[in-house]
Amino acid sequence: MGQILARSLTSSRLWLAVSLLATSLLATSLFATAAFAQTGGEGLSPTLSAVKTAHTVRLGYRESSPPFSFLDQSGRPIGYSLELCEAIVEEIGVEVDDPNLKIDYVKVTSDDRIDAVLQNKIDLECGSTTANAERGKRVAFSPLMFVAGTKLMVPKASNVAGVTDLKGKTVVVTKGTTNEQAMHTADKKFSLGLNIVTASDHEQSYQMVAEGKADAFATDDILLSGLIARHKAQDKFRVTGDYLSYDPYGIMFRKGEPQLSAVVERAFRKLGSNRDLVPLYNKWFTARLPTGERLNVPISLQLEEAFKAMDDSASANN
Repeated sequence: MGQILARSLTSSRLWLAVSLLATSLLATSLFATAAFAQTGGEGLSPTLSAVKTAHTVRLGYRESSPPFSFLDQSGRPIGYSLELCEAIVEEIGVEVDDPNLKIDYVKVTSDDRIDAVLQNKIDLECGSTTANAERGKRVAFSPLMFVAGTKLMVPKASNVAGVTDLKGKTVVVTKGTTNEQAMHTADKKFSLGLNIVTASDHEQSYQMVAEGKADAFATDDILLSGLIARHKAQDKFRVTGDYLSYDPYGIMFRKGEPQLSAVVERAFRKLGSNRDLVPLYNKWFTARLPTGERLNVPISLQLEEAFKAMDDSASANN
């Protein structure tokens, strides 16, 4: 699976699209920076000011998005995205002059995560959220942390090899995801007559296929691999089909706060300059997880290049 992902994501068109999206989102952020400066943003930005007052950063986590954000055997939130967020918290501590900030973990779902940011229920969303242009109109995103795409999980015995084999069948998607729109687009494009149903989280979507209530589960390929590994169900399910969408992931936070945007960027650049991004990736995608599974998904060339772009060290510029 990891080799398939690595090969598929070497497409120059994909990398160009992701690069253009990142440039667009960055330009939007910079525009917001100027606007904020003109509206008297002296001192700390609203989020940073609230953090300083409360001595706490609220991190939104997902219960079933391995290896990005999920629960360990003791019910503690862990994952790749959460470690990135914890690095951002350290940088926030530098910015607000409080090295002992506490972390409050707040559960979010794919359906309510954006509202949780907009309604000031969390400060950083640390899950598996696609940073696309439409969402960029409402919220801000960190630099690129992963690139995934919509595929299908089906039973091993299924004769489904791609989306066109699902004609007239039931497909489950998780509510509030970009995969939901991808399936509606595919349904219309190929006149499939799909019965597209939604579940509240990835675990429930997985269980619908496991219980025979759906013929396939459509979501990002890496999440499907993570769920199959988590359930030790490699002999029961497989991931199949061409990519139905391409989804660059980022840490999500409130828009219009340039000081916070700068802190997030600085945290990523520190990780990049210290050569910590690739080892962090390998910890969660190629090594054995704390819960015992191993995904064996090597880093794609494009993500590795994105991480290199975060390296501001002198040796990187020689």
